[in-house]
Amino acid sequence: MSLLKEIFAHEVFPSVGCTEPISCAYAAAAAAEQLGAPVKKIELIVDMGTYKNGSEVIIPKSGGNRGNAIAAAIGAIIAKPDMRMEILQNIPEGVLKKACELVNSGNFKYSCKRDEPSLYIEIKLEDDNSHAQCIIKDGHTNIVSLKKNDISITQSQADNGLAYRDKMRQKTLCEVLREIINIDSEDRAYIQKGIDMNMAISEKGIDVKKNAYYLHQMVKSGYKADDLFYRVSKRVSAAVDARMGGVPQPIMTSGGSGNQGVLTILLPYIIGRHQDVELSRIQESIAIGHAVNSYIKCFTGELSTICGCAISASIASAIALVYQRVGIDEKKFTFAVNNIIGDLCGMMCDGAKFGCSMKIVTGAETAMRSAFMALSDYGISENEGMLGRSIEESIRNLSTISLKGMGLVNLVTTDILQGKTAEPRLCHLCPMCRE
Repeated sequence: MSLLKEIFAHEVFPSVGCTEPISCAYAAAAAAEQLGAPVKKIELIVDMGTYKNGSEVIIPKSGGNRGNAIAAAIGAIIAKPDMRMEILQNIPEGVLKKACELVNSGNFKYSCKRDEPSLYIEIKLEDDNSHAQCIIKDGHTNIVSLKKNDISITQSQADNGLAYRDKMRQKTLCEVLREIINIDSEDRAYIQKGIDMNMAISEKGIDVKKNAYYLHQMVKSGYKADDLFYRVSKRVSAAVDARMGGVPQPIMTSGGSGNQGVLTILLPYIIGRHQDVELSRIQESIAIGHAVNSYIKCFTGELSTICGCAISASIASAIALVYQRVGIDEKKFTFAVNNIIGDLCGMMCDGAKFGCSMKIVTGAETAMRSAFMALSDYGISENEGMLGRSIEESIRNLSTISLKGMGLVNLVTTDILQGKTAEPRLCHLCPMCRE
């Protein structure tokens, strides 16, 4: 399997809803399928990044409920892991009521594993006679353990395939990208599917009346120009508004993140079309963007302390823009990377929510400025701040800041979020839970 296809298989996939809660639902469904009987008890354990991203985001088809707990309960009742990250697109009648009852009962435990540095989701289910367990680690669909009554299920059912990341770490970014650009017709069709999918959900965001709506109002009021920067910002923020608002429509991810998929795909697509770049070249640039996002995560981790949609996806989309105009150009790529890191390094992730739409606009505008400056051979100097002499050194410095320098940020953020609401967050927004 080619490197690009491996990245697609593990990091670029359709998802309905925020990927961390949906990953909880997927894990629960995998365990429930093995249980083979109605679930009576659930225990959900997640890392701090998953905890953050499941705190405030609305779950599709949940009547307005938020969080990992209700997503896991729905997934356990549906018990169809073959639907993967689209498991909540269609929730059968009666499932939501059962899920709410389960979460609100004393038979649901939810906790945060504060010493786990990477993505980690563990679900334990019980019926009257049996128990099952599923663990997802390092990737949103990467099942590393699946058991029934403490007996491991055949390994062929597990999605263990992240070895390509080890290989990527040993290469320069340009070496990776030279391997990526030879895409076949199947790859192009999949990239186009992502374009169509993310453009479609961006049409729904204005109706949510969050960030994209008010950007639009600023243009109508004359406070903001109706230019290319605005049109890109409006599209990406609308898509994020829609998915954070629980619109039950799929989005194509990048690096396992829907918000990062929005920026990595839509920014180079919209600008490429505006500049009359051939569609085939745009598709190649988006493949480049997915590979860049994957490369960065090899060093920063799946769920980093820094904001991925504003930094990692900004770098990915900026390099995609540069590629559209000049191909693989290490000098200009370095300028683009350093411009973004010099501007946005330190923007923290405090969980998935409507506010992510504000951050993605910041990321989009920085990506565009950084790419256009890089094309003119301007970049922040390696002598400034934490920037390195190469793309790889700058990315490693970014990783060091995130993993070591900001090591307490996730702990403090988790404490703040836990202080705002009791755990687990009980269902209370949907009509049946208000009765």
